[in-house]
Amino acid sequence: MSAAEPKLRAVPRAGLERRIRALNPWFHNMQLDGIWTAPDHFLGDYPGAKFRRFAGRLPTDLTGKSVLDIGCNAGFYSIEMKRRGAARVLGIDSDERYLAQAELASEALGFGDIEFARLDVYDVAAIGERFDLVIFMGVLYHLRHPLLALDLIREHVASDLLLFQSMQRGSKNVLHVEPDYPFTATDHFFEASYPKLHFLEQEYCSDWTNWWVPNRACTEAMLRSAGFSIESRIEEEVYLCRVTARPFAKHGPAVVYPASGRAND
Repeated sequence: MSAAEPKLRAVPRAGLERRIRALNPWFHNMQLDGIWTAPDHFLGDYPGAKFRRFAGRLPTDLTGKSVLDIGCNAGFYSIEMKRRGAARVLGIDSDERYLAQAELASEALGFGDIEFARLDVYDVAAIGERFDLVIFMGVLYHLRHPLLALDLIREHVASDLLLFQSMQRGSKNVLHVEPDYPFTATDHFFEASYPKLHFLEQEYCSDWTNWWVPNRACTEAMLRSAGFSIESRIEEEVYLCRVTARPFAKHGPAVVYPASGRAND
């Protein structure tokens, strides 16, 4: 059996549906032994259908590699990376119900050696190690301090690749931005394709946890600013990035934020 092959499923079919429904609602709609976790999901087969659009652009063999899945939700991406042979996968989330879903899904699919821990993205320094691949999908726009989160990921846990996604709104064009502008230059701020981060004071999509939504130019600028080079945009809102030198690093650290707690607390 290769590292990418699941072990025999440990969860008996009888009672599985009951355990799934006890953890409702699910945002990750996965099929566990023929049972969909969110059969009425408004996006259908999500995130599976989305993942299939860019799966071929990711490394197919992660043998010996470590993966950190930040905001893992029910563990879909953690499981997919384990399928590719990753030696260690750690999924973190601040929501206990999502973590319980992830534990059940990984167990039912035969990947019970995936680790899950309750931890906030702002506290990733507490993990105390770097990972070959960091997944940061569908989290940025739920954060009140999104650039801080990217800085912390770059500073403490990313050693090579970053798989990143954020909801985007506004222009999909990317304006060429000069390295500097005089104080009197203001026209570029009115361009729709200038990097813009839209603040949501009220709810969006009936979700009060949506705080900031970037346009495409802002998404890419924030990644570069945090010290990630964009290898490619592999799907409409999905980027494969690599750790690189942080702009203005000569002036000092990008972020000072103390570690608090421990990953397994």
